Amino acid sequence: MTENTRVLFKSRPIGWVDASHFEIVTAPMADPGDGEVLVRNIFMSLDPYMRGRMRDEARYTAGFTLGEVLDGGGVGEIVVSNVDQFSAGDLVTGRLGWENFTVTTADLLNKVDGNVGSLSHYLGVLGMPSMTAWVGMRNIGQAKEGEAVYVSAASGAVGQVAGQIAKLQGCYVAGSAGSDQKVAYIRDELGFDGAFNYKTASSLDDALSAACPKGIDVYFENVGGAMLEAVLLQLNPHARIIACGMISQYNLEKPEGVRNLSTMVGNKVKMQGFIVSDHMDLQAEFMAEMSGWLADGKVKYREDVTQGVENAPAAFIGMLKGENFGKQVVQISEP
Repeated sequence: MTENTRVLFKSRPIGWVDASHFEIVTAPMADPGDGEVLVRNIFMSLDPYMRGRMRDEARYTAGFTLGEVLDGGGVGEIVVSNVDQFSAGDLVTGRLGWENFTVTTADLLNKVDGNVGSLSHYLGVLGMPSMTAWVGMRNIGQAKEGEAVYVSAASGAVGQVAGQIAKLQGCYVAGSAGSDQKVAYIRDELGFDGAFNYKTASSLDDALSAACPKGIDVYFENVGGAMLEAVLLQLNPHARIIACGMISQYNLEKPEGVRNLSTMVGNKVKMQGFIVSDHMDLQAEFMAEMSGWLADGKVKYREDVTQGVENAPAAFIGMLKGENFGKQVVQISEP
Protein backbone atom coordinates (compact mmCIF):
# COMPACT_ATOMS: atom_id res chain seq x y z
CA MET A 1 0.00 0.00 0.00
CA THR A 2 1.37 3.42 -0.98
CA GLU A 3 -1.63 5.54 -0.02
CA ASN A 4 -2.47 6.58 3.51
CA THR A 5 -6.03 7.18 4.74
CA ARG A 6 -5.96 9.90 7.40
CA VAL A 7 -8.52 11.53 9.73
CA LEU A 8 -7.99 15.29 10.08
CA PHE A 9 -9.32 17.62 12.79
CA LYS A 10 -11.49 19.93 10.70
CA SER A 11 -13.20 22.23 13.23
CA ARG A 12 -13.62 22.72 16.98
CA PRO A 13 -16.95 21.50 18.37
CA ILE A 14 -19.16 23.62 20.58
CA GLY A 15 -21.29 21.17 22.49
CA TRP A 16 -21.55 17.68 21.03
CA VAL A 17 -19.02 16.36 18.53
CA ASP A 18 -20.39 15.32 15.14
CA ALA A 19 -19.04 14.10 11.81
CA SER A 20 -18.55 17.65 10.51
CA HIS A 21 -15.61 18.12 12.89
CA PHE A 22 -13.56 15.52 11.02
CA GLU A 23 -12.29 15.17 7.47
CA ILE A 24 -11.14 11.90 5.92
CA VAL A 25 -8.48 12.28 3.25
CA THR A 26 -6.13 10.06 1.27
CA ALA A 27 -2.51 11.08 0.78
CA PRO A 28 0.68 9.38 -0.39
CA MET A 29 2.45 7.40 2.34
CA ALA A 30 5.33 9.49 3.70
CA ASP A 31 8.93 8.28 3.90
CA PRO A 32 10.72 8.55 7.24
CA GLY A 33 13.71 10.88 7.48
CA ASP A 34 16.88 10.55 9.51
CA GLY A 35 16.06 9.61 13.10
CA GLU A 36 12.51 8.59 12.18
CA VAL A 37 10.53 5.39 11.68
CA LEU A 38 7.50 4.45 9.59
CA VAL A 39 4.84 2.54 11.54
CA ARG A 40 2.00 0.48 10.07
CA ASN A 41 -0.78 1.15 12.53
CA ILE A 42 -2.70 -1.93 13.72
CA PHE A 43 -4.92 -0.75 16.61
CA MET A 44 -5.70 2.75 17.86
CA SER A 45 -7.30 3.82 21.11
CA LEU A 46 -10.30 6.12 21.52
CA ASP A 47 -10.61 7.69 24.98
CA PRO A 48 -12.84 10.31 26.64
CA TYR A 49 -9.90 12.63 27.43
CA MET A 50 -9.60 13.28 23.69
CA ARG A 51 -12.71 15.46 23.86
CA GLY A 52 -10.72 17.93 25.95
CA ARG A 53 -7.99 18.00 23.31
CA MET A 54 -10.53 19.44 20.87
CA ARG A 55 -10.82 22.67 22.88
CA ASP A 56 -8.70 25.73 22.26
CA GLU A 57 -7.38 25.95 25.80
CA ALA A 58 -4.38 24.87 27.85
CA ARG A 59 -4.75 21.40 29.32
CA TYR A 60 -2.58 18.69 30.84
CA THR A 61 -2.03 17.18 27.39
CA ALA A 62 -1.47 18.89 24.05
CA GLY A 63 -4.57 19.76 22.04
CA PHE A 64 -5.36 18.64 18.52
CA THR A 65 -4.25 21.03 15.78
CA LEU A 66 -6.82 22.14 13.22
CA GLY A 67 -6.13 20.71 9.78
CA GLU A 68 -3.77 18.06 11.13
CA VAL A 69 -4.14 14.32 11.78
CA LEU A 70 -5.60 13.46 15.17
CA ASP A 71 -3.47 11.19 17.32
CA GLY A 72 -3.61 9.00 20.39
CA GLY A 73 -2.44 5.72 21.83
CA GLY A 74 -1.79 3.05 19.25
CA VAL A 75 -0.06 -0.23 18.50
CA GLY A 76 1.74 -0.89 15.24
CA GLU A 77 4.57 -2.55 13.37
CA ILE A 78 7.77 -0.85 12.26
CA VAL A 79 7.94 -0.88 8.44
CA VAL A 80 11.05 1.25 7.92
CA SER A 81 13.52 2.27 10.61
CA ASN A 82 16.20 4.95 10.41
CA VAL A 83 17.14 4.58 14.08
CA ASP A 84 19.20 2.06 16.03
CA GLN A 85 16.50 1.32 18.61
CA PHE A 86 14.05 -0.37 16.24
CA SER A 87 14.13 -2.73 13.27
CA ALA A 88 11.57 -3.52 10.61
CA GLY A 89 9.06 -5.98 12.04
CA ASP A 90 9.26 -4.72 15.64
CA LEU A 91 5.91 -4.26 17.37
CA VAL A 92 5.58 -0.93 19.17
CA THR A 93 3.11 1.09 21.18
CA GLY A 94 2.99 4.86 21.59
CA ARG A 95 1.30 7.98 20.25
CA LEU A 96 0.26 7.30 16.66
CA GLY A 97 -2.00 9.08 14.19
CA TRP A 98 -5.55 8.31 13.15
CA GLU A 99 -4.20 6.93 9.88
CA ASN A 100 -2.88 3.77 8.25
CA PHE A 101 0.78 4.76 8.55
CA THR A 102 2.56 7.17 10.88
CA VAL A 103 6.03 8.66 10.61
CA THR A 104 7.37 9.37 14.09
CA THR A 105 10.48 9.37 16.28
CA ALA A 106 11.85 6.61 18.48
CA ASP A 107 11.39 8.53 21.73
CA LEU A 108 7.61 8.35 21.32
CA LEU A 109 7.52 4.55 21.00
CA ASN A 110 8.08 1.49 23.19
CA LYS A 111 8.73 -2.03 21.94
CA VAL A 112 6.26 -4.76 22.95
CA ASP A 113 6.54 -8.52 22.59
CA GLY A 114 3.03 -9.18 21.29
CA ASN A 115 2.49 -12.29 23.44
CA VAL A 116 -0.60 -10.98 25.24
CA GLY A 117 -3.49 -12.39 23.23
CA SER A 118 -4.62 -9.37 21.25
CA LEU A 119 -2.25 -6.47 20.62
CA SER A 120 -5.16 -4.21 21.54
CA HIS A 121 -4.59 -5.21 25.19
CA TYR A 122 -1.69 -2.74 25.22
CA LEU A 123 -4.28 0.02 24.78
CA GLY A 124 -6.64 -1.26 27.47
CA VAL A 125 -6.09 -3.86 30.14
CA LEU A 126 -2.29 -3.52 29.86
CA GLY A 127 -2.37 0.13 28.89
CA MET A 128 -3.38 3.59 30.04
CA PRO A 129 -7.03 2.90 31.06
CA SER A 130 -6.17 -0.09 33.23
CA MET A 131 -3.18 1.65 34.81
CA THR A 132 -5.51 4.58 35.54
CA ALA A 133 -7.81 2.22 37.46
CA TRP A 134 -4.84 0.62 39.24
CA VAL A 135 -3.25 3.92 40.30
CA GLY A 136 -6.60 5.36 41.33
CA MET A 137 -7.60 2.46 43.56
CA ARG A 138 -4.11 2.00 44.98
CA ASN A 139 -2.81 5.55 45.47
CA ILE A 140 -5.94 7.68 45.75
CA GLY A 141 -8.78 5.50 46.99
CA GLN A 142 -6.70 3.18 49.17
CA ALA A 143 -9.69 0.87 49.57
CA LYS A 144 -9.44 -1.55 52.48
CA GLU A 145 -10.92 -5.01 52.94
CA GLY A 146 -14.56 -4.80 53.97
CA GLU A 147 -15.13 -1.27 52.64
CA ALA A 148 -17.84 -0.39 50.13
CA VAL A 149 -16.67 0.83 46.73
CA TYR A 150 -18.90 2.34 44.06
CA VAL A 151 -17.79 2.76 40.42
CA SER A 152 -19.69 4.82 37.85
CA ALA A 153 -19.34 3.96 34.14
CA ALA A 154 -18.44 0.55 35.49
CA SER A 155 -18.44 -1.34 32.17
CA GLY A 156 -16.07 1.14 30.51
CA ALA A 157 -12.36 0.95 29.85
CA VAL A 158 -11.38 2.17 33.33
CA GLY A 159 -14.41 1.25 35.40
CA GLN A 160 -14.41 -2.48 34.69
CA VAL A 161 -10.84 -2.79 35.99
CA ALA A 162 -11.33 -0.45 38.96
CA GLY A 163 -14.19 -2.59 40.24
CA GLN A 164 -12.29 -5.85 39.82
CA ILE A 165 -9.27 -4.46 41.67
CA ALA A 166 -11.54 -3.48 44.55
CA LYS A 167 -12.98 -7.00 44.59
CA LEU A 168 -9.44 -8.44 44.74
CA GLN A 169 -8.85 -6.23 47.78
CA GLY A 170 -11.84 -7.79 49.57
CA CYS A 171 -14.27 -4.90 49.13
CA TYR A 172 -18.00 -4.81 48.54
CA VAL A 173 -18.28 -3.37 45.02
CA ALA A 174 -21.23 -1.78 43.26
CA GLY A 175 -21.39 -0.10 39.89
CA SER A 176 -23.66 1.53 37.36
CA ALA A 177 -23.85 1.32 33.58
CA GLY A 178 -26.11 2.55 30.80
CA SER A 179 -27.84 -0.62 29.61
CA ASP A 180 -29.24 -3.82 31.10
CA GLN A 181 -26.68 -5.81 29.11
CA LYS A 182 -23.82 -3.81 30.63
CA VAL A 183 -25.31 -4.16 34.10
CA ALA A 184 -25.51 -7.94 33.64
CA TYR A 185 -21.87 -7.97 32.53
CA ILE A 186 -20.48 -6.19 35.59
CA ARG A 187 -22.69 -8.19 37.95
CA ASP A 188 -22.58 -11.68 36.44
CA GLU A 189 -19.19 -11.77 34.70
CA LEU A 190 -17.08 -9.34 36.71
CA GLY A 191 -18.59 -10.23 40.08
CA PHE A 192 -19.86 -6.82 41.24
CA ASP A 193 -22.04 -7.19 44.33
CA GLY A 194 -24.53 -4.51 43.30
CA ALA A 195 -25.36 -2.93 39.95
CA PHE A 196 -28.00 -0.74 38.31
CA ASN A 197 -28.89 0.92 35.01
CA TYR A 198 -28.59 4.66 35.62
CA LYS A 199 -30.59 5.46 32.47
CA THR A 200 -33.70 3.58 33.60
CA ALA A 201 -33.47 4.20 37.35
CA SER A 202 -36.41 6.34 38.49
CA SER A 203 -34.19 7.88 41.15
CA LEU A 204 -30.40 7.86 41.38
CA ASP A 205 -30.69 8.29 45.15
CA ASP A 206 -32.87 5.17 45.50
CA ALA A 207 -30.75 3.15 43.07
CA LEU A 208 -27.56 4.01 44.95
CA SER A 209 -29.15 3.21 48.31
CA ALA A 210 -30.22 -0.21 47.04
CA ALA A 211 -26.86 -0.98 45.43
CA CYS A 212 -24.82 0.31 48.40
CA PRO A 213 -26.94 -0.49 51.48
CA LYS A 214 -24.08 0.31 53.87
CA GLY A 215 -23.10 3.54 52.18
CA ILE A 216 -19.99 4.27 50.13
CA ASP A 217 -16.43 4.42 51.44
CA VAL A 218 -14.68 4.86 48.09
CA TYR A 219 -16.20 6.36 44.94
CA PHE A 220 -14.39 5.91 41.62
CA GLU A 221 -15.71 8.95 39.75
CA ASN A 222 -16.01 8.70 35.97
CA VAL A 223 -19.24 10.62 35.34
CA GLY A 224 -19.74 13.81 37.40
CA GLY A 225 -22.85 15.99 37.35
CA ALA A 226 -26.04 14.46 38.72
CA MET A 227 -24.23 11.21 39.55
CA LEU A 228 -21.70 12.96 41.77
CA GLU A 229 -24.46 14.91 43.45
CA ALA A 230 -26.32 11.69 44.27
CA VAL A 231 -23.19 9.90 45.49
CA LEU A 232 -22.35 12.72 47.93
CA LEU A 233 -25.51 11.86 49.86
CA GLN A 234 -24.44 8.21 50.24
CA LEU A 235 -20.86 8.71 51.42
CA ASN A 236 -19.72 7.38 54.76
CA PRO A 237 -17.52 9.43 57.11
CA HIS A 238 -13.92 9.65 55.86
CA ALA A 239 -14.92 8.49 52.37
CA ARG A 240 -12.55 9.03 49.45
CA ILE A 241 -13.54 10.18 45.96
CA ILE A 242 -11.16 9.21 43.15
CA ALA A 243 -11.74 11.94 40.57
CA CYS A 244 -10.77 10.15 37.36
CA GLY A 245 -13.15 11.70 34.83
CA MET A 246 -16.53 13.38 34.38
CA ILE A 247 -17.73 12.29 30.95
CA SER A 248 -21.28 13.58 31.45
CA GLN A 249 -19.87 17.13 31.33
CA TYR A 250 -17.47 16.97 28.40
CA ASN A 251 -19.92 17.96 25.65
CA LEU A 252 -21.95 20.52 27.59
CA GLU A 253 -21.55 24.17 26.70
CA LYS A 254 -22.24 25.04 30.33
CA PRO A 255 -21.27 22.23 32.77
CA GLU A 256 -23.78 21.27 35.45
CA GLY A 257 -23.23 22.47 38.99
CA VAL A 258 -23.09 20.14 41.99
CA ARG A 259 -25.20 21.72 44.72
CA ASN A 260 -24.33 19.68 47.80
CA LEU A 261 -20.54 19.80 48.08
CA SER A 262 -20.99 21.09 51.63
CA THR A 263 -21.81 17.52 52.71
CA MET A 264 -18.13 16.72 52.28
CA VAL A 265 -17.28 18.88 55.29
CA GLY A 266 -19.27 17.07 57.93
CA ASN A 267 -18.36 13.66 56.52
CA LYS A 268 -14.67 14.62 56.30
CA VAL A 269 -14.55 13.43 52.69
CA LYS A 270 -11.34 13.50 50.64
CA MET A 271 -11.68 14.13 46.89
CA GLN A 272 -8.59 14.03 44.70
CA GLY A 273 -8.12 14.28 40.97
CA PHE A 274 -5.18 12.65 39.23
CA ILE A 275 -3.62 12.08 35.83
CA VAL A 276 -2.04 8.70 35.26
CA SER A 277 0.88 10.15 33.30
CA ASP A 278 2.16 11.59 36.59
CA HIS A 279 2.69 8.04 37.85
CA MET A 280 4.71 6.44 35.08
CA ASP A 281 7.41 5.47 37.59
CA LEU A 282 4.95 2.74 38.64
CA GLN A 283 4.44 1.32 35.14
CA ALA A 284 6.70 -1.72 35.56
CA GLU A 285 4.99 -2.65 38.83
CA PHE A 286 1.57 -2.18 37.24
CA MET A 287 2.47 -4.33 34.23
CA ALA A 288 3.79 -7.14 36.42
CA GLU A 289 0.74 -7.21 38.67
CA MET A 290 -1.89 -6.76 35.96
CA SER A 291 -0.24 -9.31 33.65
CA GLY A 292 -0.34 -11.82 36.48
CA TRP A 293 -3.99 -11.16 37.25
CA LEU A 294 -4.87 -11.44 33.57
CA ALA A 295 -2.98 -14.71 33.13
CA ASP A 296 -4.59 -16.18 36.26
CA GLY A 297 -8.09 -15.17 35.17
CA LYS A 298 -8.50 -12.82 38.14
CA VAL A 299 -9.19 -9.87 35.83
CA LYS A 300 -11.46 -10.00 32.79
CA TYR A 301 -11.63 -7.32 30.13
CA ARG A 302 -14.04 -6.46 27.37
CA GLU A 303 -13.23 -4.45 24.25
CA ASP A 304 -15.45 -2.85 21.60
CA VAL A 305 -13.61 -3.05 18.27
CA THR A 306 -14.50 -0.88 15.26
CA GLN A 307 -13.01 -1.84 11.89
CA GLY A 308 -11.27 0.74 9.69
CA VAL A 309 -9.67 4.09 10.45
CA GLU A 310 -12.34 5.84 8.36
CA ASN A 311 -14.88 4.74 10.98
CA ALA A 312 -12.92 6.23 13.89
CA PRO A 313 -14.97 9.47 14.04
CA ALA A 314 -18.28 7.60 14.34
CA ALA A 315 -16.80 5.30 16.99
CA PHE A 316 -15.46 8.30 18.92
CA ILE A 317 -18.83 10.05 18.86
CA GLY A 318 -20.55 6.83 19.94
CA MET A 319 -18.12 6.40 22.83
CA LEU A 320 -18.87 9.90 24.12
CA LYS A 321 -22.57 8.97 24.06
CA GLY A 322 -21.95 5.70 25.91
CA GLU A 323 -22.77 3.48 22.95
CA ASN A 324 -19.60 1.38 23.26
CA PHE A 325 -19.48 -1.74 25.41
CA GLY A 326 -16.02 -1.94 26.98
CA LYS A 327 -12.79 -0.32 25.90
CA GLN A 328 -13.23 1.38 22.50
CA VAL A 329 -10.52 0.60 19.96
CA VAL A 330 -10.27 0.80 16.18
CA GLN A 331 -8.58 -1.95 14.20
CA ILE A 332 -6.74 -0.33 11.31
CA SER A 333 -4.94 -3.35 9.85
CA GLU A 334 -4.28 -7.01 10.52
CA PRO A 335 -1.66 -7.90 13.17
